[in-house]
Order: sequence, then C-alpha cells, then structure tokens
Amino acid sequence: MSSDRDIPVLVIGAGSWGTALAVLLAGNGVPTLLWSREPDHLREMARTRTNTAFLPGILLPPALEPEPDLARALTRTRDLLIAVPSAGFRSTLRTVAAHDGSALRLAWATKGFDPGTGKLLHEVITEELPQTTARAIISGPTFAMEVARGLPTAVTVAADASGFATSLAARFASDHFRVYTGDDIIGVSVGGAVKNVLAIAAGIADGMGLGANTRAALVTRGLAEITRLGVALGGRRETFTGLAGLGDLVLTCTDDQSRNRKLGLALGRGRTLTEASGETHQVIEGVETVREVIRLARKHDIDMPISNEVFNVIHQGKSPREALKALLSRERKAEDVV
Repeated sequence: MSSDRDIPVLVIGAGSWGTALAVLLAGNGVPTLLWSREPDHLREMARTRTNTAFLPGILLPPALEPEPDLARALTRTRDLLIAVPSAGFRSTLRTVAAHDGSALRLAWATKGFDPGTGKLLHEVITEELPQTTARAIISGPTFAMEVARGLPTAVTVAADASGFATSLAARFASDHFRVYTGDDIIGVSVGGAVKNVLAIAAGIADGMGLGANTRAALVTRGLAEITRLGVALGGRRETFTGLAGLGDLVLTCTDDQSRNRKLGLALGRGRTLTEASGETHQVIEGVETVREVIRLARKHDIDMPISNEVFNVIHQGKSPREALKALLSRERKAEDVV
C-alpha cells in the first residue's frame, strides 16, 4: 500500500539486527524511528549517525531517527517492528502496553520461543497486546551486516492479515532485498527458532573436525526435526522447505557469522559453555531455545535426537564426543524425511 510509505515504522531494538532493518527501511525512504532501552546509546547514534557497538561502519540514512522517548514515538506511528532477543520479547510488549499499545500493527524479527512457557511469540502478543490489529513475522536467511551493506537477500513475511504483509513487503523491498509473503506464522516462527539449535550442533561437529559429510547429514536430519515439531504445533509442511526453514537452517549451520554456530565450534574444540559464551556481547539464542524445544518435543512426543543431544551438551554437562556416540548408536531404521 503506497500510502503506508509515509507512515513511520517504529523499530524496537537497536542491536545489530534491529539497526540493520531500520537502515534498510530508511534507505528505502520510509520514515523510521529506532528505540531501545538504552537512551544514551540512541543519543550517541544520533550524534555519530552510526551504531558503533553493533553495526560498525554502517551510516544511518537521513530517514532513520533514533528516538529515546517511546511514548512520543508511539504517538507518531501505528506500525511496530520488534527486533529484541526472545528472552526480552514479553517485557518489551509490556513496556509498549504501558505507554499505549492500542490499535497497533505489530511485526517482529525475533527468533525464538517465550522462555519458561515455550509459547510462540504471536501467542505472547495475544496475551500482552490483545488489541493488536495485525501481526507479522519477518524471517529467513539473514545476517545483519550483509543486509545493512546491501548484499542480495531474500526473506519471508508471514502475517495474519494479507494487507499488512503486502504493506511490509512494499516498504522493505528493494533491488537487493526481496520479500515473499504468506500467512504461516507458526511455521515461519518454528523454523526461525529451532535452526539456532541445529546451528550449535553443526558448529560442534565442525569444531571436532568431523568433516563435510557430517555437516550435511546434520542439516538434513535437522530439517526433519524442525519439520516434525513445526507440523505438530500447527505449521504447514511446505514452509520448512522455504526461506524460513531450509534457507535459514543452511545459513546458520554453514557460516561463521552465526553466533550459534560459533558457540558450537568453541564447544567442539573443548571450550566450556562459559568460555564460549563470554567471547560475544550478544545473545546466543540457541542456548535457551533448546530448553523450550526439548520441552515441546516431550509434550508432543516428537523425536528430536540432534536437538536432545545439544541440550545434553549445553545444559547437562555431556561431552560432545559422548553426544556423537549417542547419535551414532541409535537404533537403525528407515529414513523418515519428516
């Protein structure tokens, strides 16, 4: 909808991903507000016109306005895009609601489950901001720096209102950023969350020097795990062969820009979880996501052996070598591709 291009989008979350999406929108000429819980960081961004802490070297377009006052920002728009870690998603919604969350159209680029409940994030929105008029998730194989640099990228926007999906696609799309639309919010959400767990597994395998054959097997069998869980939760099977499923999984399992893969590499090389996690100042989503994945797998009686061994390594103290032995010694059976 062309008229929407004049309505500011409020991006919440000034980390690497939130800033990259704000840069993309503003670069397309869309008025863009950027808010986070750290007003000093926003003021520094406004002064230097860059996010040195999380996206160094990328200049903020003129249409991007860091806005420390959330209440003021909410009076200027009806469209929000949340890009915060999943652990902070519910509290972010509550902050918005406290200032006025009425009649909003809400999109999110967060990948994960609600910690402690295992709920998908659209369910959290229903609980915390029930008056939201439209919801949409943006997901796919994306690294923030590549998006900010304008490298070719494709994503999926899944919304519960086709008009909102179309509106978002029109504002995000450019000659280097392609947007596909759909309505499978559940499938896109599950694909984006569980791939972080499999990326840790792939990193562990590569850290152990197990080779390309192992990595390919983990990606393939990992996709089967994601699909089984996603379908059980209500997602559509075909979603998992698309950008938000296979595409995102391949990206995070094979490239060292992935924080989850890098964590796995460190674990596979003998580092402890504390040592491996301490090397980054950003959240490694898979560490907590795997708790919710295993909780959901047990609840729905879903077989997820790779995810289960990642859980054992990270949270039960199992060594990567013991986890590998457990996977290889499983009972032989016919290949179940879903």
